[in-house]
Amino acid sequence: MDAILTQEQEDLLRRTRDVLARLRDLLADAGVKEQERAALAESIRQLDEFFLLVVAGEFNSGKSAFINALIGQAVLQEGVTPTTTHIHILQYGEEAGRLPREQGVWVHTAAVELLRNINIVDTPGTNAILREHEALTAEFIPRSDLVLFVTSADRPFSESERAFLSQIRDWGKKIVLIVNKIDILDDDAAREQVVEFVRSAGQKLVGEIAAVFPISARQAQLAKTGQPQLWEPSNFEAVEAYIHDTLDDEGRFRLKLLNPLGVGLRLAQEQLEETEANIALLKEDTVLLDDIERQMTYYNQDMKRNFQARLGEIDNLLFEMERRGNDFFDEMLRLGRIPDLIRSKQVERQFEEKVVADTPRLIENRVSELVDWMVEQDLRQWTAVADHLAQRKKEQVSRIVGEGGPREGTLAYDRTRLIDSVGQATRRAVETYDEEREAEQIAEAARQAVVSTGLAGVGVGLGVAVAIAAHAAVLDWTGIIGGLTAATIGLLILPARRRKAKQELAEKLANLRQQLMASLTDQFEREMRRSTQRVEDAVAPFARFVRAEKDKLEEQHTTLVELEAHLEGLQRQLGP
Repeated sequence: MDAILTQEQEDLLRRTRDVLARLRDLLADAGVKEQERAALAESIRQLDEFFLLVVAGEFNSGKSAFINALIGQAVLQEGVTPTTTHIHILQYGEEAGRLPREQGVWVHTAAVELLRNINIVDTPGTNAILREHEALTAEFIPRSDLVLFVTSADRPFSESERAFLSQIRDWGKKIVLIVNKIDILDDDAAREQVVEFVRSAGQKLVGEIAAVFPISARQAQLAKTGQPQLWEPSNFEAVEAYIHDTLDDEGRFRLKLLNPLGVGLRLAQEQLEETEANIALLKEDTVLLDDIERQMTYYNQDMKRNFQARLGEIDNLLFEMERRGNDFFDEMLRLGRIPDLIRSKQVERQFEEKVVADTPRLIENRVSELVDWMVEQDLRQWTAVADHLAQRKKEQVSRIVGEGGPREGTLAYDRTRLIDSVGQATRRAVETYDEEREAEQIAEAARQAVVSTGLAGVGVGLGVAVAIAAHAAVLDWTGIIGGLTAATIGLLILPARRRKAKQELAEKLANLRQQLMASLTDQFEREMRRSTQRVEDAVAPFARFVRAEKDKLEEQHTTLVELEAHLEGLQRQLGP
């Protein structure tokens, strides 16, 4: 800052530094492009430097001639061909000189009073002919405090000028339009027409235009070098008056702060827009995760309901067997069947045929079907999750990834990578799923659980266990009547044995039922936990990322909204 500041100005400067420094740190944490962060850092640094007046426009629009006329010396080279191929900075110096400062930048010194408080920058033309020089100009614009944009009266607002003004607009710079070469126009009406065209076009392109000045830099130069009669028609006095009035100590201070505030506000709003887009994206990801969670909830509920129905089918087989057993005992344990009861082997055979029948085989079949169903449903659920993720990525790829793919380190890159990892995990699970092996493991676990109850010997199957339990109910009453009288049997033994046989069959089948149901239920619940855990483990990294990024972005959003309000408040305090 080139002048002694008032207390109020010192406070405004301090607050501007603080807000811009907070924004700089936030942009660094957010991973904003280095070029844009550098522009903000440069704007902050420029707060301590001379006021920077940047002159831009096409080559041959008369930029160099305008600057020479403004300072009253022919410091810069002029011509009809492109003469400015570098950035030229004019500074105050007791002796005239020209020195390189950095690549593409030259510093000129001249003993001109205007340059004591202002540095003037001449930029390369914006024309496509010198496309390689446009970058120099574009990079210098964010550093400017005021932009004088020179266009020629004979070809105002060419395509390259329009494009360049749009860039200036994006940086929120204060712009003054200079319509040069008005001396080539025939009359005042033609001049007014060109000026109005430039003003209207400029407002459409950049919004607010600080001022529009029609001038003749050539006539102004001639007036200052011996032809004073050309001063008035050059209309250059209006420009000089504007610069003098606008760029006094207070005006320079105001613009010095307004421009970095404009740069900061642009970057803050851009980042705010991106942050809001990312938050919206993560909300959709949250919906995706909720969908998967709901799928798993519904999957578990449906599986439990269907499992109970399948258990009911097995239970019904045992109840039906018990019913047949009771009918058998009623039929066999009576006086008229004493001759048959004496032949125990025959009774056992009839019990096997009429009561046990095909129950063991049917139970084995039902259990096998149950196991196959569990395996199939598990595989289907994995496939559904994989398809859901693949569809999500397909729906979002054009918007998220964009042409060329996401930039490494960005939210889009990280979330795309994690979605891929989850999808790969589910796809691997589906591709490597061995249904036969899974079914064998579940069935063997159930069989071993039943075997461990003591109802069957080692290595027997579920069906054999059923047969053994059933036979146990008949073994202790077949053959008991040998040596006893018919009267004794009829009066004392048969009714009691009939009741006991029914009771024992019911108890043994109930015990088998309990053990079988408990075994299958335990294995089912174990498999459900395993299935759910596999999905949760696959999705967990992505879920953690979404939660963490959502928290970070919401905090970032809050800070950006606050910074935006501070920046706008400072702009309002400084005035238009």
